[in-house]
Amino acid sequence: MFASLSDRLTATFKNLRGKGRLSESDVNATIRDIRLALLDADVALPVVKRFTASVRERALGAEVSQALNPAQQVVKIVQEELVAILGGQTRTIRFAKQPPTVIMLAGLQGSGKTTFAGKLGKWLKDQGHTPLLVAADLQRPNAVTQLEVVGERAGIPVFAPERGNMGGHDAVLDSGEGTRSFGDPVTVSRMGIEQARAKQYDVVIVDTAGRLAVDANLMQQAGDIRAAIAPDEVLFVLDAMIGQAAVETAQAFHEGVAFTGVVLSKLDGDARGGAALSVAELTGEPIMFASTGEKVTDFEVFHPDRMASRILDMGDVLTLIEQAEKAFDKREADEMARKFLAEEDFTFEDFLSQMNAIKKMGSLKSMLKMMPGMQGMRDQLDAFDDREFDRVEAMVRSMTPFERTHPKQINGSRRSRIAKGSGVTVTEVNQLLERFGQAQKMMKSMARGGGGGLPGMPGIPGTGKRGKAQQPQRRKSKSGNPAKRAAEERAAAEKAASGRAAGAGAFGAPGAGAAGESDPMADFDPSNLPKGFEKFLGGGR
Repeated sequence: MFASLSDRLTATFKNLRGKGRLSESDVNATIRDIRLALLDADVALPVVKRFTASVRERALGAEVSQALNPAQQVVKIVQEELVAILGGQTRTIRFAKQPPTVIMLAGLQGSGKTTFAGKLGKWLKDQGHTPLLVAADLQRPNAVTQLEVVGERAGIPVFAPERGNMGGHDAVLDSGEGTRSFGDPVTVSRMGIEQARAKQYDVVIVDTAGRLAVDANLMQQAGDIRAAIAPDEVLFVLDAMIGQAAVETAQAFHEGVAFTGVVLSKLDGDARGGAALSVAELTGEPIMFASTGEKVTDFEVFHPDRMASRILDMGDVLTLIEQAEKAFDKREADEMARKFLAEEDFTFEDFLSQMNAIKKMGSLKSMLKMMPGMQGMRDQLDAFDDREFDRVEAMVRSMTPFERTHPKQINGSRRSRIAKGSGVTVTEVNQLLERFGQAQKMMKSMARGGGGGLPGMPGIPGTGKRGKAQQPQRRKSKSGNPAKRAAEERAAAEKAASGRAAGAGAFGAPGAGAAGESDPMADFDPSNLPKGFEKFLGGGR
């Protein structure tokens, strides 16, 4: 969504690198490039003017002129200002003190309201709530049926006393304006809340009708429903791909139904994304959720700071961590950690369990894009085929249980059988086994710490060892004096013996080392880690 904007801003900041101080002309050139990048991304002109004015004022101030690295300080200012126009702080649903909490969805037809209703219900259910979907969109053909299908996928009950517009010719003409009537959405909304109270559902999500464009009838109907059910939250679902029209649509709905939060749908599209940077600033209401696909799990809480980091190609590691915490089973993770420290072989059974956990997190391509600096590899990521995972999984599942745990025993005839069973060539099976063997060696090297860890990398915490850069050691020349040479050999033997005694407990007793050896984790301060990483210390507590 923000690919073009991210590329333009990254290129702009590259021009500032290596400069010990920034002149006013440097700042003005940077601001001009930022202004053009934002306008090209369809950000509303009033928002662009306020944003660039604020950045310019701060960039010419003392916080940049006195900074050791002015270029990084400018990037920091831009990030903070992006966070501000995206809403500042994360806000989620405000629940009613007395259930049920009533959430009304509003927006244009085709913006993704019905799909979002199911996603929101699934998210609330996962948090321990008992949501009920109410089908109050009686105008769009088969809208009620669509909501029932979405509700079934999400495992959420749907209240639909009226079937609405079924696309046939059985509608009754109103005596008023001659339009077709398919039921009263206001009555259905009221009945839905009564149903929730009777069946003890604690959240009610009301899916209302939309139109192809903003009109008086749409606003009147939405206003009547809002007045009748007095919702705790009114969420405006906005298609992030409609460009500059998003601002006018959002302002019209804000005046008509006074929404309390915004939902950005279709953020996985390839549009310029200016709507996300304009709506919160111009309406004063926060962006609360983002919808990123058709699946009921393609949904996330909107975090302004994380979105700003994505735009500036700083990645979104915290969201990646949260997805991993949901996908990975703690017992399996603890067992993998035990095998890792005990230097046991990583088997294809372990590989399958890790692959299944990664699949639960979603597309590997989308996960890689959350890593810092990956915008520069966008072409390679776009060319990556997620189905490669399926081919690898097919090869592993074509192995017998014995072969999965003893990959070294897979000879030529076994490889041929695996290739035929998985529909690949023997060469591909050979490549898989070769890569798997390299991965086993790397994991053992990392687990051994100083006894062969990765060059320059620390050893595993608790083993009392650190990896060292692999450098050739100069052999000390022996003395020509026989007595002195004998004394040197005795000293070397005693030193080697004490080293072996210290290393004997490296894995048997965590933290054991030579007498007087300092603990490599003694000076470790968790507060120096990025926010959120402390969850992984102490077994993920």
